[in-house]
Amino acid sequence: MSGNVRLLSDTLAAAKEEGRSALIAYLPAGFPTVDGGIEAVKAAIEGGADVVEVGLPHSDPVLDGPVIQTADDIALRGGVRIADVMRTVREAHAATGAPILVMTYWNPIDRYGVERFTAELAEAGGAGCILPDLPVQESALWREHAEKHGLATVFVVAPSSKDERLAEITAAGSGFVYAASLMGVTGTRESVSSQAEDLVRRTRATTDTPVCVGLGVSNPAQAAEVARFADGVIVGSAFVKRMLDAPDAAAGVEAVRALAGELAKGVRGQV
Repeated sequence: MSGNVRLLSDTLAAAKEEGRSALIAYLPAGFPTVDGGIEAVKAAIEGGADVVEVGLPHSDPVLDGPVIQTADDIALRGGVRIADVMRTVREAHAATGAPILVMTYWNPIDRYGVERFTAELAEAGGAGCILPDLPVQESALWREHAEKHGLATVFVVAPSSKDERLAEITAAGSGFVYAASLMGVTGTRESVSSQAEDLVRRTRATTDTPVCVGLGVSNPAQAAEVARFADGVIVGSAFVKRMLDAPDAAAGVEAVRALAGELAKGVRGQV
C-alpha cells in the first residue's frame, strides 16, 4: 500500500494554481478523545483547510507551547496510542479525501519501529510525516522507508538555519518545507515574525519544494499576511485553543470548523 505523498503535492499545487496559499491545520490525535479528535480533523477540512497535520501526543513536546502541551496531556491521560493516531489519519482521510500528515517527535517512531510505522501510516492513507527533531544527517533509515511507502518527509527550518544548512535540509525533504517563523515554541502571537519572509526567500533559493510557514499564525489577518509570501500557512495553537475554550466537545468541533472558514478567507486575501 502506497501513501499519499502525490496527493499532498497535488493539493499544494492546486492551491498555487488558484493564486493562493494552502491552509494547513494542526490538531493532536486523541484530543479531547480519539473520536472527538477525528471529528475535529474532519471539521477543519470541511471548514476550509487543505491539509491537516495530526499530532502524535508526546510527554516532552520541546517545540510546542502551553496550549498544545495541555492538549497533549489530555490525550495522553486518555490513553492515546500510536494505533489511535493511525485510526485518526485513516478515518479523516477516508471521510474527506484530503492529505493527512502526522507530526511527531522521533522517539515514538524509533521505539515503534520505522518499518512498522511507515507501513501502517501508508496503509492508513497518510501523506507523510513532519519530524521536527530528527537531524537530516541521521534520517537515512527513515527516508528509505518513507520513500518506499510513498510518504513525504517534511523537515523544519528556522531563522537560525544558515544557507548551507538550508540546502542540506531541503535536498533531503519532500512534500513541503516547514519554515518555523521564529525561534521558540508554538503558540499564537500578536504579530507574525518579520524573520518569516526572509526565511522563505532563503529557503526557496535552495529548492522548488513548497515552503509553508508555521508558528504564530492565529487569525485571518495574519494568515493573509503570511499567504503573501508562503506556499502554505500552518495554524495549530489557535485551533487547539478554540477547542480548549469550548464548553463541550461538540462546540469545540464547530469552533474548529468556524476558524478554518475564517482562515481560509485569509489565505485567499478575503479579509
